[in-house]
Amino acid sequence: MITTSPEQFATANKAAVDSMLSLANTALASAERIAALNLNTARSVLEDSVSGAKAIMGAKDAQEAITIQASLAQPNVEKAVAYSRSVYEISAQTQEEVTKMLEAQFGDFQKQIANLLDKASKSAPAGSDVAVAAVKSAIAAATSAFDNMNKAAKQVAEIAEANVAAATNATVKAVSSSTGSKKK
Repeated sequence: MITTSPEQFATANKAAVDSMLSLANTALASAERIAALNLNTARSVLEDSVSGAKAIMGAKDAQEAITIQASLAQPNVEKAVAYSRSVYEISAQTQEEVTKMLEAQFGDFQKQIANLLDKASKSAPAGSDVAVAAVKSAIAAATSAFDNMNKAAKQVAEIAEANVAAATNATVKAVSSSTGSKKK
């Protein structure tokens, strides 16, 4: 029979609370970065809108107003792309930090289970070797599945990041060429 001492229970509870606090702090830091990005972006959009409106109002004729408006499109698209890229980077960094925390917790969990199995096998009645081996085999399979899932998730994240970069570059190039052809 496996017994848990009050100290072991308290240690496990403290570790769980520490993990939850770490996760909460990571989420709050990410939310803080997104909020700051949104505030700075809103401020920038307001300033750009005012300066753009002033420039258009200062135009001498309709053709000059159209030219000014067309010249404002490129910087606005670039800023929108930069904003999207920043949001993606913050999200990716947060996801990476959370993944590292979960991997560490899973590793600790595996160690605890292995220790419990070792203790159980030492105090188990004769003939229970097969049952202990089956549990160890199931844990090894679960660990392998977790590792494979983790590798697949990382590959998907890398592909998504490459696709975001490609789409961003394509958008900027399309707007650049569109703005360039309008100026001619």
